[in-house]
Amino acid sequence: MPASATRESKVPETINYEAIKARQRGAWSSGDYSVVGTTLQIVGERLCESLDVRAGQTVLDVAAGNGNASLAAARRWCEVTSTDYVEALLERGRERAKAERLEIVFLEADAEALPFADGSFDVVMSTFGVMFTPNQERAARELLRVCRPGGKIGLANWTPDGFIGHLFQTIGRHVAPPPGARSPALWGTQARLAELFDPDSTTVEATQRTFVFRYRSPDHWLDVFKTYYGPVLKAFAALAPSQKKALEDDLRTVVERFNRSGDTTVILPSSYLEIVGTRR
Repeated sequence: MPASATRESKVPETINYEAIKARQRGAWSSGDYSVVGTTLQIVGERLCESLDVRAGQTVLDVAAGNGNASLAAARRWCEVTSTDYVEALLERGRERAKAERLEIVFLEADAEALPFADGSFDVVMSTFGVMFTPNQERAARELLRVCRPGGKIGLANWTPDGFIGHLFQTIGRHVAPPPGARSPALWGTQARLAELFDPDSTTVEATQRTFVFRYRSPDHWLDVFKTYYGPVLKAFAALAPSQKKALEDDLRTVVERFNRSGDTTVILPSSYLEIVGTRR
């Protein structure tokens, strides 16, 4: 039995994963993540290069959002299936694929219960997606299960100490996470990856990289994230007016801490861990 399966059995049964998932789906279905997501396109392109994907390979993008990594793989003539549990985000991916005349299969699917046979794909990947699953062990097992032996698994996960990691820590101080929910940023640590991916079944190489958010001003960043980025939008919606002001002030402090523009614009480097694994 994989070590990850043993660890999952030790998780307290009182954790209501379905309730956590429903709350998360509500967050990602609100606003329009694609407005933020499309700015991250370079991450999908870089991941495909690190995976050294080959034309004709079967590629699965898990928790694909609006399809950044899916489009990157399709541009390399792969046979791509793009999945997410938010249909509205898949529709954004369809729009982009149609505009670029790329052939991609879009399918609504839960990252913790992928509707594919064992070993169906040459490459399985996720950029800032699968890291948000509530049952982390189960999601990791699904990535491994649908990847063929000798195939590649590629991930891009925000780190706890980067800008997005601090963003979620700040939100968590104002709006308590669901009971039992683990931090998504754990996927951005090598220690957690070692727990999730059994070395007997997967070799994992991790490289720290940086994505840079660029906005017109702190006000512009805050307006975009409050309006379109579901977790931030939902956090503000859950608070009373006086509490909203406190959250806004704390978010501005985080932006100020990471902003390196030196002028009125915003340039926010945010670290993430790029993972390239090979299924044994």
